[in-house]
Amino acid sequence: MTAITSFTGDANPYGGGDPYADYRTADFPFTRYANLADRRLGAGVVAANDEFFAQRENLLVPGRAEFDPEHFGHKGKIMDGWETRRRRGASADHPWPAAEDHDWALVRLGAPGVIRGIVVDTAHFRGNYPRAVSVEGASVPGSPSPEELLGDDVKWTTVVPRTPVGGHAANGFQVSPDQRFTHLRVNQHPDGGIARLRVYGEVVPDPEWLEVLGTFDVVALENGGRVEAASNLFYSPAGNTIQPGRSRKMDDGWETRRRRDQGHDWIRYRLTAQAEVRALEVDTAYLKGNSAGWASVSLRDGEDGEWREVLARTRLQPDTNHRFVLPAPAVGTHARVDIFPDGGISRLRLFGSLTQEGGNSLTARHQELGG
Repeated sequence: MTAITSFTGDANPYGGGDPYADYRTADFPFTRYANLADRRLGAGVVAANDEFFAQRENLLVPGRAEFDPEHFGHKGKIMDGWETRRRRGASADHPWPAAEDHDWALVRLGAPGVIRGIVVDTAHFRGNYPRAVSVEGASVPGSPSPEELLGDDVKWTTVVPRTPVGGHAANGFQVSPDQRFTHLRVNQHPDGGIARLRVYGEVVPDPEWLEVLGTFDVVALENGGRVEAASNLFYSPAGNTIQPGRSRKMDDGWETRRRRDQGHDWIRYRLTAQAEVRALEVDTAYLKGNSAGWASVSLRDGEDGEWREVLARTRLQPDTNHRFVLPAPAVGTHARVDIFPDGGISRLRLFGSLTQEGGNSLTARHQELGG
């Protein structure tokens, strides 16, 4: 089930120079979805049965794993990932781990949703990666403890069956169960190390929670909004514009390359569901000499609806959060921000509430996915 079966097996020992020179990776189509295990969304590794060599929390650290060949501690080589001790058999006559022996980690997704693909990254684990991995998913309301997640009453669904993986490689898996999950159990057979875990999919929020909130950001990733397309992704992904909180640095927003023509750049979004928008924000935090010069915002109701401008082309200031109250509420299912001529914005916020139709459609989808 690995996307690239040639990844399976050992990598060469580290021979000096760039440790990523012989790293095995590929372009997985499902990475266009949001990472549901993003720490910015509130994801966490809540428990693991063993983390002798390297801590479980490293699994969700942003960015690629780093490698320092001289970095050793009291327990041995310090790795930028989650690494367990070597398993042993029951006796001298049977020194090998049993077939069912494995290590596990419990991951709370930052936002519940439907998983489209998973990357189990074994970067720098060349001779100490697991022989195989498997992943299970569960949907558990509230904030369950590790003990509750491991209880007999929790139903776990196989997301990735036990599958051989390779060392020093991005092992990608297409995921098929069309269910809403809140937690994952990542298993490595029988032991070893994993550098990073990425879980790509679509956020499916709780409709009851959004109904109680009333007014919320209807394009925010955590509320089920998502980017459908963008004109340019040269410096940073468009999905940054709907991440939680304000941008913390320049590359935590969306920035395009410099245009040398008379065109302009844009992002198209799908909202949580059909919503009535009453106010919006266009933020250029940390974009000082490279913010967009002007921006406009439009809404469209339905896949075939016409775009209606709700914010006319407006001058933007660098490193500034711009707030606008719409003269009248606007209904839509999709949004588009156009920037002129190029540059970037850090965040887009569309404040409103779901229409009756939007609330009904979100509730129906939530129920269909087992929420």
